[in-house]
Amino acid sequence: MSGSFQLRDYQRDAVEATLVHFRKSDAPAVIVLPTGAGKSLVIAELARLARRKILVLAHVKELVEQNHNKYLSYGLEGGLYSAGLKQKQSHYQVTFASVQSVARNLKDFATEHSLVIIDECHRISDDENSQYQQIFAQLREYNPGLKLLGLTATPYRMGIGWIYRYHYRGFCRSSDPRPFEHCIYELPLQYMIRRGFLTPPKMVDAPIAQYDFSALNANKAGNYAEAEVNQLLISHPRVTRAICEQIMELAAERCGVMVFAATVKHAHEICGYLPDGQTALITGATPSAERDQLISRYKERKIKYLVNVAVLTTGFDAPHVDFIAILRPTQSVSLFQQITGRGLRLAEGKKDCLVMDYAGNGFDLFAPEVGQPKPDSSSIPVQVFCPLCEFANIFWGKTDEEGNIIEHYGRRCQGLVQREHDTLSQGKAVQCDYRFRFKECPQCNAENDIAARNCHQCGHAIIDPDDQLKAALKLKDAMVIRCAGISMTESNGRLRVIYHDEQGEELSELFDLHNSKQRKRFNDLFGRRFAHSLAPQQFNSVDEVLAESQLFSAPDFVVARKSGQYWRVQERIFDYQGNYRKANQL
Repeated sequence: MSGSFQLRDYQRDAVEATLVHFRKSDAPAVIVLPTGAGKSLVIAELARLARRKILVLAHVKELVEQNHNKYLSYGLEGGLYSAGLKQKQSHYQVTFASVQSVARNLKDFATEHSLVIIDECHRISDDENSQYQQIFAQLREYNPGLKLLGLTATPYRMGIGWIYRYHYRGFCRSSDPRPFEHCIYELPLQYMIRRGFLTPPKMVDAPIAQYDFSALNANKAGNYAEAEVNQLLISHPRVTRAICEQIMELAAERCGVMVFAATVKHAHEICGYLPDGQTALITGATPSAERDQLISRYKERKIKYLVNVAVLTTGFDAPHVDFIAILRPTQSVSLFQQITGRGLRLAEGKKDCLVMDYAGNGFDLFAPEVGQPKPDSSSIPVQVFCPLCEFANIFWGKTDEEGNIIEHYGRRCQGLVQREHDTLSQGKAVQCDYRFRFKECPQCNAENDIAARNCHQCGHAIIDPDDQLKAALKLKDAMVIRCAGISMTESNGRLRVIYHDEQGEELSELFDLHNSKQRKRFNDLFGRRFAHSLAPQQFNSVDEVLAESQLFSAPDFVVARKSGQYWRVQERIFDYQGNYRKANQL
């Protein structure tokens, strides 16, 4: 290899994993490397090994330039195609380009390419009208076997979760189509820190003051409405001042401070409290030349505090940063990790990077990743074993003081299983069928995802719970209760299940567990969901049920119809997700 760069062992492994995958498959693949792991070196080596034309895409000019410079350091030639860098070269075998510039000039790429490498690939969406998908569609016209390789530190996206389906260690991240089919290599952040390749983050939970953003509702991207955030911040001016005073105090022994503000108005307020001659502000409206100048001065350490609003989360490389102050809320673990990653690069004399979260986001950088939106601030990653294949799933959940899981939000087992006699899977590993939460098909009784509209087994339409509730509420002889809990008693040898409404109303039904059909029905409804689906069981007698009655999960809604003088339970809606309020919710 020419040039002055030697690949680390994990970078070589990532390159080798790519070569092995694409020799046997055209399926889009992703490599996961933490911020600071040297993705640009992996990209440069793959570009060097390529024999046919390839395109390397990034979404900001800093990344385009960084990746291009690493490639040039090998003593090789490659083109630059970026309006921001004032270059439009597409005739080289390897072209480093910005997504926006290529999408606007597709005619310059009307030729065969063998491979597209996408840096920060978690930004890709499934939307066929997106700039990424337009580029892929154009290149596939000239090469239907086009290969796509993504690189990212955070392989998930708010709204869809994981950006790939299958992991090379044998588990499934998604049952639905995703921008990438396979994760072919992944390196944990802890590995990089233990080996001395990254600076340890020092997560200190001792803010002198903290914003409370819990009353605000985030959008699908995990962000909050600017007007609502500003309104909240205006009512807490003393909090911002106290935070800035603590930042200055803690920064006395630090070299470079990055402050992430919630809004432009908030950023200006922060700058007003920080030292005038040592503080710079960069927002989306900062002119390109001024932004480059400010970043240059910051890297030269002429400025100590760099305040920004959602613009320096990726593609920004200043190794001397050793203090990250987060003053903005987010529900995106991806964004939180990108922000923190700005301070983890190595620099001479740097021992750690102080991370202060003044917005109470509460993410753990080292916890197993879940890849789905956090249900609420008290949720943490928990390990849940599948009762069918014994795979150790990682879901959001809640634990008691002793660490025992009391609830989790997982839907389907993520394990991959081998089915020897299944002709549909053709001997390949497929996702385990076990569902912790499910909706039953009224036609064939198959278990489906709680958001399914049609049965995956027979194709029969599954009634939307909102439509179900709306229809029941219109009927004069129907009763709908928001179920706040259940209790169970014995009644003449049979099991009585009582559903309690939040207002004190009750509905009940009887199960004769001596009858095989009724016993099966009870176990399908309640045994499968026993102990929040952590330990599903088959119950054969009333005594068995009553002995553990406190561990049964309650439905969210119960629908009954009038039958003579009595109410007969017709529907029990479990794991409800919809527009109606559930019991005890504000």
